[in-house]
Amino acid sequence: MGEVRIVKPASAGGVALELLVHGVGGATPEKMLNDPRTVRITGDGTAAVYRRTDDVAADTGPGDDRGRGVPVPEAYVWSNLTSGNGTRALWLLLLPFMVVNLAHWMRPAARERTRAVRVYGLLVRLAALSLTVLLVAAACEVALDLTAWQCAGTTACAERHTWLGFLSSAVSEGGWWSLPGRRVALAALLPTALTALLWYLSHRTWRAYESQEPLDRAPEPETGPAHTALGRPGFWYGRRLVARLRAAHTAAGLLTVAAAVGTAAVREDRRPGGPALLDLLGRALEASLAAGALATVWVVCRRGRSERRLDRRVDAHLVRGLPLAALVLLALTLVYAGWDRPGWSSEGRLPGDAAFGALALAQGALVIALAVVARTLHHCPRRRDPGAPPERCALHGLGGPAVAMLACALGGVMSGGVSQRVSDWLDGTGSSLDGPPVLLTWQAAVIPVLLLVVLALCALLARRTLLLIRAEEKEVVRTYGVRSGDAARTRLIARARAMAALTDRGPLLVAVVATATLLLGAGALVGAFGTGRTPARAAQTAQPFVQGAAQTAQALGSWLIGLGFILFVTWGRRAYKDVSARRTIGILWDVGTFWPRAAHPFAPPCYAERAVPDLTWRMATWTRATGGRLVISGHSQGSVLAAAAAWQLKPSDRARVALLTYGSPIERLYGRWFPAHFGPAALAALHEDIDCWRNLYRPTDPIGGPVRLSGDGCGPRVDREPLADPLAYGRSEDHPLPTPVLGHSDYQADPAFAEERELLLGRLRPETPAGEVPVQRS
Repeated sequence: MGEVRIVKPASAGGVALELLVHGVGGATPEKMLNDPRTVRITGDGTAAVYRRTDDVAADTGPGDDRGRGVPVPEAYVWSNLTSGNGTRALWLLLLPFMVVNLAHWMRPAARERTRAVRVYGLLVRLAALSLTVLLVAAACEVALDLTAWQCAGTTACAERHTWLGFLSSAVSEGGWWSLPGRRVALAALLPTALTALLWYLSHRTWRAYESQEPLDRAPEPETGPAHTALGRPGFWYGRRLVARLRAAHTAAGLLTVAAAVGTAAVREDRRPGGPALLDLLGRALEASLAAGALATVWVVCRRGRSERRLDRRVDAHLVRGLPLAALVLLALTLVYAGWDRPGWSSEGRLPGDAAFGALALAQGALVIALAVVARTLHHCPRRRDPGAPPERCALHGLGGPAVAMLACALGGVMSGGVSQRVSDWLDGTGSSLDGPPVLLTWQAAVIPVLLLVVLALCALLARRTLLLIRAEEKEVVRTYGVRSGDAARTRLIARARAMAALTDRGPLLVAVVATATLLLGAGALVGAFGTGRTPARAAQTAQPFVQGAAQTAQALGSWLIGLGFILFVTWGRRAYKDVSARRTIGILWDVGTFWPRAAHPFAPPCYAERAVPDLTWRMATWTRATGGRLVISGHSQGSVLAAAAAWQLKPSDRARVALLTYGSPIERLYGRWFPAHFGPAALAALHEDIDCWRNLYRPTDPIGGPVRLSGDGCGPRVDREPLADPLAYGRSEDHPLPTPVLGHSDYQADPAFAEERELLLGRLRPETPAGEVPVQRS
């Protein structure tokens, strides 16, 4: 802790502050403040607060130097936390990790069921651990089995790929690397390097994000259904948990590589007539791997998040010791596998079928158990007003299990597709290699079937959207009061409204895809272990149509995963470089990376662990130092950050803050999918604690929506009536040129924005300043 200096506020006048927080698309301080001359007053190149040059000293002189109570505008710019160069698009390859981390936060709202909440978190963490094992096992399958064991051990394949010549006994007779165990040991460097890369990325982002300390304060009493964990002092400080999980997942990856290398050697040593010493060493190795696996699972199960206080401790002995022990065990396994075994040749596949089958079965069981716990916790409130839908909880509390199922499906599809694609590339003739495990081939083959289900659902949604457009055309004519308007103009507005409504169909899409994935995954598991053959070979005795369909599905699934990889990287690069693409793709990505890494340490980092403490520190220090008025104005994802920061304030500071949100997904997305943290009771409690809350939204906005709360002195409701978009149907004296359909952008262009802003500033009254504020100095 650095030196503490007491700073006395220079002014106690009625200075008002308007803190602007932009949304997903990002913005420059010049655009947010509508002035080309801006100055950074606090922060760094990653996230900072800016003011106009003329406003730098607006709250340091006597009284209100600006006069007439005009607020001092400040812009908090956080776009560098989520944007960057195109190489950051590679984070999309870790999409399954991010999705399973989302499942942790989708826990239903619970009433005094602490044990069930802990079980829910435990199940999600175990599912996340299985995804790490699956990813490393898929890398082992590609490097060890397909490349080093099968291709390098087959003359035709090794001759076709000359870069494998030094591994092939047929090409390099008597070469040191030609022994099967040594080939496999050398190939193990690839999945080991992948595990090391994941550790490095997680460690680097951990130092940059999880180590940002929030405002330290005493915890508030947690009573009643209105409580939300977002108000806990340690919510945005997951330093200790992420360090523990990183150690466990790194150890799990290294142990997976060790198991893949050692299993083949153990199987060889157990054959009749094998060396007794190596057989004994193999049994000791298996026992050590089992002990390491149990220790890893114990670390994952032992501790969840510590949110009630700032837990600054890091379990250094565990964080360093567990991965180091796994690395030492891997090194010993490589030495054991590379021992000279006369007469050993690589035939068939490495024993990976049982491992992938056990992983798939375990993931299915975890998802089903998670669904049972989620139903136990589920409590969805009744609708609060006649205009609200009767049900606002996504999938009746099963959103978390459905999303966890999608994460497991993404991992399985990527593993099966990549393995099948590499097998097809190595085996040019299609007859020289046995290929990947049968289960992975079945998983790749079900991809076209899943796509057909998705396409059928999209066709259904498209039909409903067309019907909705027709209904909206009548509503547009009624809203704008036109008798015989322009048909093209009417249809343009109606289409914008209907397309915006598709966001509310998200739960249906997730439910259908998750259910289809569970059923198809079960079918793949039964087909793989029931027939013991690939889909194409299993259908050889069937009708010609069935044979052709099986062969097509198997081949198409392999190619689709390659296409999906290219699309992932292309869309990711575009989302980081193109503003329009970022607004469509970015909202889903920013929702996923908004939440701390509570389940998977290799998920992309949580930008809110930097942004929320930034906003909290700025609001708390400013209100205490000046005693002035403060309106925090958030657009889109910025409104979620603003609400999260307000929850982190002390009650006395929170009462001095007014909240203006526009284009906000806080209820439409977060309230439905994350009811335990943004449910109606939590939002109502926040509304009661702050001075006032006003919300603006448009029916053409696909992201923002109403918060559905009753009002107080600000008005009968928090939500203003839906804003007209466009502002005028046709030409008028106020709008001589056609006005555009704005959708999610440019809310400040609507006169209602200025009215609501003035309402909030007029309600707040200056209070006596706190007098003295402790400020930390580094």
